[in-house]
Amino acid sequence: MKVDGGLSLAQSLNGAAQAAKEAEAAGYDGIWTAETSHDPFLPHVLAAEHTESVEIGTSIAVAFARNPMLLANIGYDLQDYSKGRFILGLGSQIKPHITKRFSMEWSKPAARMREMVQAIHAIWDSWDQGERLNFRGDFYTHTLMTPFFDPGPASHGRPKVFLAGVGELMTQVAGEVCDGFICHGFTTERYLREVTIPALDKGRAKAGKKPLAQSDDFEIVGPSFVVTGADDDELAKAAMSTKQQISFYGSTPAYRPVLDLHGWGGLQDELNVMSKQGKWEEMAKVVDDEILNTFAVVSEPEGIAPELNSRYGDVIQRISFYAPYKTDPGRWRPIMEAIKAA
Repeated sequence: MKVDGGLSLAQSLNGAAQAAKEAEAAGYDGIWTAETSHDPFLPHVLAAEHTESVEIGTSIAVAFARNPMLLANIGYDLQDYSKGRFILGLGSQIKPHITKRFSMEWSKPAARMREMVQAIHAIWDSWDQGERLNFRGDFYTHTLMTPFFDPGPASHGRPKVFLAGVGELMTQVAGEVCDGFICHGFTTERYLREVTIPALDKGRAKAGKKPLAQSDDFEIVGPSFVVTGADDDELAKAAMSTKQQISFYGSTPAYRPVLDLHGWGGLQDELNVMSKQGKWEEMAKVVDDEILNTFAVVSEPEGIAPELNSRYGDVIQRISFYAPYKTDPGRWRPIMEAIKAA
């Protein structure tokens, strides 16, 4: 199992180069950025420049805030500059963010995402093979590519495309047209095994690909809430911060199927009402310890690796540590080494 780290951009780009160097030196297999308060692509220019072997990727970049040509160009350039180490990780976000934050169109997200990835591949095909660009879809049309705008064949191959999702339709799209799937943090072991993997296999079957159990051409980036601490006080604070994050995700209607599977669908209604009332702090108190332990691995540091391997070792290929609280970065290295040893 590969163990990935994050490239934190809470402040600015200033620390990206050093953070990337430290992550590679610590032994992480990949380093990822998320599109939150900063652009997710720019840090990887610095990461690629200051590292040699670690993979770099976006987890995630908001696909519908952009178009296929833009993403094809960015993916091409970062793949070239990193000498073949870039992963283009995409996600749909939810409708309010696309329409109200990015002022972009929203419709049929799974179908639109399938076509977006297909369009990106068509653009890369045009550049690699020198053939006429002629992609015509329901959402995107790309039919113009003159030599002035054609960068030519990729020197280090095309980047892998990973897709994040929760719902079955988006997950099927990942299995059909992508190279990997990024599990949302709001995923449980049961949901992964009973919903996510069957949906990925359904998409792969549609594209004539082998089931995941019989193939090694697809990577699943696993769910990763981790609650740990050096003592009971640290553990309690970590648990509360994680409950806060779980309650935030649980308030989102699009993520209700995860709760429904466990018989907790009513929790989504309650959290959604509280979120509209601005009761963000109170929401964490609705998440009890049973729910916390279902979504997160809760343990002292030495118990984290065995539990992660027990839950996910046979079904995922990559893992990272989702810890929405302040912690000592050095705490994760022995956990990472234990996961790899297992």
